[in-house]
Amino acid sequence: MRSNEVLGFIFAGTLEDKMPELAASRTTASIPIGGKYRLIDFVLSNMSNSGVNNIGIVAKSNFLSLMDHVGSGSAYDLSKRRSNLSVLPPYGGKIFSNYVEAIYNMHGYIEHAREDYVLISPGNIVTNFDYNGLFDFHSKNNSDVTLIYKNAVVPSGYDRPVTIDVDENGKVNQVFIRPEVCKEKVNQVYGSLLIKKNLLLEEIRNSLSINQLDVKRIIQNAVGKYRVYAYENKGYCAAISSINDYFEFNMDLMKKEVRDELFNPKRPIYTKVRDDAPSRYGLSSKVKNSIVAQGCVIDGEVENCVLSKGVYIGKGAKISNCIVMQDTKIGQNTNLNYVIIDKDVTIKDGRSLMGFDSYPIYIAKKSVV
Repeated sequence: MRSNEVLGFIFAGTLEDKMPELAASRTTASIPIGGKYRLIDFVLSNMSNSGVNNIGIVAKSNFLSLMDHVGSGSAYDLSKRRSNLSVLPPYGGKIFSNYVEAIYNMHGYIEHAREDYVLISPGNIVTNFDYNGLFDFHSKNNSDVTLIYKNAVVPSGYDRPVTIDVDENGKVNQVFIRPEVCKEKVNQVYGSLLIKKNLLLEEIRNSLSINQLDVKRIIQNAVGKYRVYAYENKGYCAAISSINDYFEFNMDLMKKEVRDELFNPKRPIYTKVRDDAPSRYGLSSKVKNSIVAQGCVIDGEVENCVLSKGVYIGKGAKISNCIVMQDTKIGQNTNLNYVIIDKDVTIKDGRSLMGFDSYPIYIAKKSVV
């Protein structure tokens, strides 16, 4: 199988209801992360780097920032003559509550695509993954459906996780929906899979005809009916399914080994470029173990923080273990610890806010504190 035979299909609104704070004014895939990226950057970059050059993004709601960020796809090398990036809004203005209805109502887009296979991915997965290994695995095993799984602890936001039993050859023996999970590692499927286009559309039509709208049940019923295999993602992989997962991932970026794996120069992660001046550090500033994007002005003390573009930190301010999104202004003599601050927020002088690593405080977009 060649990568140009694969249509990329991304669900941008994955688990929006589990992150009501972060997804209040944007869809899941456009949540800012890591200082200068959005969640969609990782899955789009992975597909583009693997040679998948026709990609559709299924938007559910609040997708204006997503459209503004991805644009024509030029940042991801997807605006060439034989490349295409499409944002697919709700058909007829109707918001579909499940994957089955969404895929069915996008069947015209899928049918008219020149590709024979469909690579489906949720928009909340952070990883640097080479899909070419998946394509080779799928062809080698003459598979009908190939799932991507990760052997890891189930994230807190997945109240209906899907786990699988896989043999040594990668064949799926059983699919479990909402098993009794614990803090031990299991083979979890996050929703990424590779399937023949005609088979996908046939199964979606059959499921609608019997009112089976749970895509997880469709995958479960496919075992025994089709050749279902699973391909393991052995690299770093974070599924952002709650505000705690979001906080933990950003703190993980402080680790050099995580950054080295995610931002592999051989498979770069692309994003929309915003031209800012280099960050400026005042004479009284102290910055330790932090990620600082361009365009920041820092006159205070920063430790274990992720600062997005255009953030201002006033004199005498002390912030630690915080995530600060772009163009936020933090006043003088403030004290912040374990706080997630959305875009365009103003923190006035002398304010003190403190959360905890298991319960960070969230400040909504454009708030004044």
